[in-house]
Amino acid sequence: MATMADVARSAGVSVATVSHVLNGTRPVLPHTRQAVLDAVEELGYTPNTLARSLVTSRTRSIGLAVSAISNPYFTEILQGVEAAALEHGYGLLIADPHDDPRHEREVVRLLHERRVDGVIVAPSADPRGLVAYLGRHRVPTVFLDRVVDGTAEDGAPPFDQVCAEGTGPTSRLVTHLAGLGHRRIGLVAGRPGLSTTRERITGYRHGLATAGLPWDERLVVHGDSEAAGGERATGALLSLPVPPTALVTANNAMTIGALRALRERRLSVPGDLALCCFDDFAWADLFSPRLTAVAQPSREIGARAVRLLLDRLAEPDRPARTERLPCAFVHRTSCGCPERAGRSELSE
Repeated sequence: MATMADVARSAGVSVATVSHVLNGTRPVLPHTRQAVLDAVEELGYTPNTLARSLVTSRTRSIGLAVSAISNPYFTEILQGVEAAALEHGYGLLIADPHDDPRHEREVVRLLHERRVDGVIVAPSADPRGLVAYLGRHRVPTVFLDRVVDGTAEDGAPPFDQVCAEGTGPTSRLVTHLAGLGHRRIGLVAGRPGLSTTRERITGYRHGLATAGLPWDERLVVHGDSEAAGGERATGALLSLPVPPTALVTANNAMTIGALRALRERRLSVPGDLALCCFDDFAWADLFSPRLTAVAQPSREIGARAVRLLLDRLAEPDRPARTERLPCAFVHRTSCGCPERAGRSELSE
């Protein structure tokens, strides 16, 4: 079995240089780094990660806790996290908290006990227990997709966070529908308590105000961020004495549910009801009609979460940061517009 010394001899460098390349502990010239990696490949050298972790107190692993991994949005986030982690030489341990506060704390505890260097979490609607655990054990943490309100005296967030803009893009969907003549626009909102739900409701209300339309609480029904809930919520909106003529769905799973509800009632989109959705996904362009949507930079959110965590590991005492990434408005035909596909960047 090849040793680090064998790799050093083959690459013509010192053992220390090999260590720096494999552990990322010091910058190495590109050609030297490549020579070491070529030698590792040629000799089939496998680092002893257990021994390395005992020396460095690092396992070069990251824990990722996100719910609904089957959701295409979180799947793309996972791909972004995995690619960025691999690029920096980190492995990934994945757990699904199921959006349950007690289970969330338990899976993060298990990840922590497996001595991951840090965790990336999409927090639940009630993350108090999670925040208390992470703070008590000083676990390097990044929250993604959903943000947690600041708890420090100065109101700053206690952890690094990265998510997409939510308020402005939702407002854009509402004003777009209002510009097409709709005066009763319904919202299928997400799970109560989530920051994404709050922000999209705020954006919905802002869009109504911008368009000069009144707020009607009956036009907002929670679909709990899942397909079955989206179907129920859409059914409730369609059962109103005066139902909406247009609908905004606040995530991709609820969009699927809304489409099921419309199909069961034999209602067409956009003929009977115009539809815009928050979250674009791979097959949104294949529906008939094609779905007008807000596209989140999901892979970039995952990659940015990894970079924030690595920055935290390098500088444990630096101030926490919250990063918000812009979305894009993807103009298709479910809103009732003629066929003219387009994409434009959005921000708050």
